[in-house]
Amino acid sequence: MKKSAFIARHGLWTEEQRRKADELKRRVVKEDLNLVRLAWADPHGAARAKAVTLPAFLGALETGYNINVATTTLDSANARTFASFTRGGGMGLEEMTGSPNLTIVPDPFTFRVLPWAPGTGWVLCDEYFKSGVPFYFSPRHLLRSQLQRLANKGMGLLVGLEIEWYLLRVVQDELGEDNVGFPGVRGQPIKTAPAEPGFSYHCESNMDLMQPVLSTLADHFKTIGLPLRSIENEWGPGQLECTFAARPALEAADHALLFRTAARQICRRIGYFATFMCRPALKDYYASGWHLHQSLLEAKSGRNLFMARRDREHLSALGLSFLGGLVRHAAASTAFATPTVNGYRRFRPNSLAPDRASWCYDHRGVMIRVLGAPGDEATRLENRIGEPAANPYLFILSQIVAGLDGIEHGFDPGPPEDDPYNAKLPPLPTNLPAALDALECEPLFRRELGDVFLDYFLKLKRNEAGRFAQWLKETGVRETEEPTAWEHNEYFDFF
Repeated sequence: MKKSAFIARHGLWTEEQRRKADELKRRVVKEDLNLVRLAWADPHGAARAKAVTLPAFLGALETGYNINVATTTLDSANARTFASFTRGGGMGLEEMTGSPNLTIVPDPFTFRVLPWAPGTGWVLCDEYFKSGVPFYFSPRHLLRSQLQRLANKGMGLLVGLEIEWYLLRVVQDELGEDNVGFPGVRGQPIKTAPAEPGFSYHCESNMDLMQPVLSTLADHFKTIGLPLRSIENEWGPGQLECTFAARPALEAADHALLFRTAARQICRRIGYFATFMCRPALKDYYASGWHLHQSLLEAKSGRNLFMARRDREHLSALGLSFLGGLVRHAAASTAFATPTVNGYRRFRPNSLAPDRASWCYDHRGVMIRVLGAPGDEATRLENRIGEPAANPYLFILSQIVAGLDGIEHGFDPGPPEDDPYNAKLPPLPTNLPAALDALECEPLFRRELGDVFLDYFLKLKRNEAGRFAQWLKETGVRETEEPTAWEHNEYFDFF
């Protein structure tokens, strides 16, 4: 019996997507691909995927493709967090009973042929219940919903990515028993060594030690359409920063997911290792950050709504109110911008990272760095609170939720602060449990994201934080500012 056309029946594609899919059907046959990876973003912002044959992919462009809901129920070490096989799936939701199937639907505009994996295509998918209802816990669906709020007001969000990460040489690539863990306990990461000595900021000679890898990355990124602008040698040994041209918010989030996935796969194939863990537990490794550049645009004209028009102003009145929302809701939004135990190793004075809800003009010690001048079409807000392992969809949507609240209520961000580490300003959460508590106490995010998602997210992340607390108790390790062995095992190879 022929399957019903799930996508058409539920109206899940726009006319533009339908035409793109028709074009894609012809392309994949011409490319003579063997496999296509149907990818989706899990709650942590990591890519999960199924590799399907070409006939199966062509079928998925009509009916979607079934996946198990399980990846939604697992924390960062694949510990099962919810009682999936009970009524309601441990979430009180009939749709989640028994770990059911979801249907993933490819977004034809995200299709790529992977140059490092011969004969392999890649496409990003959206998750739906079998009824055609968008999956409640899909980060991509949630971001799209917030972008629709902006669209209803005649606005769109432009996002520029600036993400730091570590490149290391693989010393021993053969997996042993120590590298194998079990649900809730990750195995030990593979052995690595620094790719360059570090602590020589923007040193050309040190960068040249990594040039063969960087050239390969740049070449492959170009092929798959990532708008790379620069690869920069940062502070720690093998610490790099990649910057990308600004793109509409959903496209930028997709790019962040693909960038991290591609970098890890490409590097591993040529004897190197990429990690987006904030601060690896390795000697003298410095914390990495994710600086999110953002501007609101008028939908019809494309005009930058943050741009000031009067002399001696850096930001428009609307931009100041958006900034006021980011500052006001800084503590709660930190749970989305810095969602791991390890990410809070960044928040310390004089570390190029913020430790309180501050802002200033062109200042790298504050939370929100304002960049722009009267008539400058590139005027933007740079939020420096994020870690490289953040879920891009949730990080970006948190900015929309907080910023729109600032606009709707005309929030004043207060005066700029050029001495942020000594200012009497609200501190940012100093650990993941504190950030989750701040999120839970903030009615704004519950109102905009809904009880179902927020309660789910809090439980998922508290399970992760709880396992860390239990490890500290069992081992007798005293938590300090330094990353622990637990964190290294948990995040080094996951992100």
